[in-house]
Amino acid sequence: MTKSIITLSIIVISQFCCTSLWFAGNGVMSDLMVSFQLGDKALGHLTSSVQFGFILGTLSFAILMIADRFSPSKVFLICALLGALVNAGIIWEGNSLESILAFRLLTGFFLAGIYPVGMKIAADHFEKGLGQSLSFLVGALVIGTAFPHLLKDMTDTFPWQFVLLTTSLLALIGGGLMLTFVPDGPYRKPIQQLDLSVFFSVFKNRNFRSAAFGYFGHMWELYAFWAFVPVMLMSFDTTHPGATTNISLWSFLIIGLGGLA
Repeated sequence: MTKSIITLSIIVISQFCCTSLWFAGNGVMSDLMVSFQLGDKALGHLTSSVQFGFILGTLSFAILMIADRFSPSKVFLICALLGALVNAGIIWEGNSLESILAFRLLTGFFLAGIYPVGMKIAADHFEKGLGQSLSFLVGALVIGTAFPHLLKDMTDTFPWQFVLLTTSLLALIGGGLMLTFVPDGPYRKPIQQLDLSVFFSVFKNRNFRSAAFGYFGHMWELYAFWAFVPVMLMSFDTTHPGATTNISLWSFLIIGLGGLA
């Protein structure tokens, strides 16, 4: 039991550390818009690029059965390393909107080897109580997603680049923890050969199809809300003279509260 708790704790901590990459750009969005002279539409484009990257990555990993053919912990580490690298690329002074969009899209792509693969790792270790184990991972995702806003509040006296470098460092730590302390689970069923038909055959299962399409839709509305929480708070301050809302802190609290659910 103790070993299981330790294993789950490491998976959850790793998930938190690595998913902090997800909203790292949003945590310093106002700074990005000033530093690189981005237009008003940059928020929507940059947020959507991460989601498109995540979708492309998830489809690629699923079709190629990456986490089934290779050690999930190694896949997690490699994606954490690459995700950290492209996330840190945003601090490059020669960036334009297009290059930042590319960096964010790639961040989303590599997050597909972190969030879903982290859940795969948990499933390989926990046959009983898997639902509860996954709930902790989803909670870690939510808090990790909100964390860049808290980090921005905590390091407000530092340059905005500090937030991006810190989240990249966290991703490196999370990937290292996963590979070092979480070996392939006892319930893992590796697949040696690539079978592209599996990706399409699973959609013949009605229950899976209903759950999958529900999830596809949920991601857009949820992340759209999360992305615009700071914007709504700034709008509140604009329409209420004298209001001095701590945008970063309240953004973290509002988004991170979902982790409890």
